[in-house]
Amino acid sequence: MPEEGMQWLDRKEILTFEEIYRLSKICVERFDVDSIRLTGGEPTVRARLPVLVKKLAKLRVPQSANSHLAGKNIDLAMTTNGATLRLIADELKSAGLSRINISLDTLQSEKFFKITRRDHLANVLDGIDAAVQAGFTPVKINAVIQRGVNDDEIIALASFGREKQIEIRYIEFMPLDAQGHWQRNDVVSQNEIVTTINNVYPLEQLSARGAAPADRWRYLDGGGTVGVIPSVTKPFCGDCDRVRLTAEGQFRTCLFSTSEFDLRAMLRGTATDDQLAAEIKRAVGTKWAGHAIGNVTFVRPKRSMSQIGG
Repeated sequence: MPEEGMQWLDRKEILTFEEIYRLSKICVERFDVDSIRLTGGEPTVRARLPVLVKKLAKLRVPQSANSHLAGKNIDLAMTTNGATLRLIADELKSAGLSRINISLDTLQSEKFFKITRRDHLANVLDGIDAAVQAGFTPVKINAVIQRGVNDDEIIALASFGREKQIEIRYIEFMPLDAQGHWQRNDVVSQNEIVTTINNVYPLEQLSARGAAPADRWRYLDGGGTVGVIPSVTKPFCGDCDRVRLTAEGQFRTCLFSTSEFDLRAMLRGTATDDQLAAEIKRAVGTKWAGHAIGNVTFVRPKRSMSQIGG
């Protein structure tokens, strides 16, 4: 998130819990969606978040769905910066949240402040402990690796994950930074990350898991697992089955989309569930075959990651 200059949304521009639930219900019951992730910006700044979690957690995947969750409740996850997680981890677990990913790019206080512009490292570490103690399984850490910024902490983060028995998921730096400073040379590739870890903690690659974005490895000494999301050097666009709904009700078919579909206007108009479902289907039909990062045709999206969510 940029240090200043953010354009804050008026409350009436943001979808209500009822509107979020309505769209989620349509996606689950009509399109067999079996997993929903609450992201952001930052989901924990939303007042009464556990109320929304409780509503969504009750959605059930159709019995006829081609899913291991057919006939069961959806997989409900959240990605958070962790700054206030220690305050609500137990409440979120009780409400029905299944899994948590926490963003943590560094274990160094000064570097954390430089990256996030907030002196909240201790709070994030407490939030990680709170998530584990609340019983979330698994708890994963998302670490975006940038050359010259935190690539010297690849091993430190791996050691942290091994100590806490949580999975670190290294993410290649994507052109979604709020400042717009992304350069291809800033990307630390999956191969570099895995080689660095393997030189200290020998690894064995695990088999692929469908449309999951991360490639995963296990430590040969039994120290757990580690993942890498190679969005830049090894795009998984061909297997991607994800779509996104922004806080103000814009439907996006890719992180890098330059177009959006306005579902909020339909929700607040006279649209029926059938009409909403038809618009969602039409939108998904426009999903790109690939994001084209590195090609001359690539167009950077106007929204940064802080406006889309991870």
